[in-house]
Amino acid sequence: MTTSRTSGPTPTCPTDSRRVKIGLVIGIDPGSKVTGYGLVSLNGSGRLTCLRSGQIKPPANRPLAERLAVVFEGLTEVVERDRPEEMAVEDIFFARNVKSALALGHVRGVALLTAARTGIPVFTYSPSTIKKAVVGYGQASKEQVSHMVCAQLGLEPGLALDVTDALACAICHLNTSATLNRISERGLK
Repeated sequence: MTTSRTSGPTPTCPTDSRRVKIGLVIGIDPGSKVTGYGLVSLNGSGRLTCLRSGQIKPPANRPLAERLAVVFEGLTEVVERDRPEEMAVEDIFFARNVKSALALGHVRGVALLTAARTGIPVFTYSPSTIKKAVVGYGQASKEQVSHMVCAQLGLEPGLALDVTDALACAICHLNTSATLNRISERGLK
């Protein structure tokens, strides 16, 4: 799915407005060519549900500033439409290519700006923390993460890897928050 200045994101998860949203989180997988996003809710019984997910693909032939504007507009549209309570963003990893790392950092900055402009708290997780939370192994492949995300959310396999990475980020945050809440409720530190 492509987001541009003239058309908005469309869902890749089935949309059901009757779902009870408890802890709706948007996960973001920032990418220099494609930014994945996924909205996941946690209901009162602990069930994870995908509300919506997709990709934002700025035109590759445009200058960096214009591509970043497309990402900002696309994320802002999703956040304003679905009103997530929190945002989880994958942290930057150490890349071998400095130019790629800088471009990724710019897109990540746009995601953080989107959260700040829309008043959503942001939480960041390293790729290995996300993988460990979803797969149980911090060095899992993207395909393993995708498989587990689809299994946990009851989705058909075959979603784009940047989308499943974004959903994994949201799942990691919801599970981490739920665990911290249980610890807090029991008075443990």
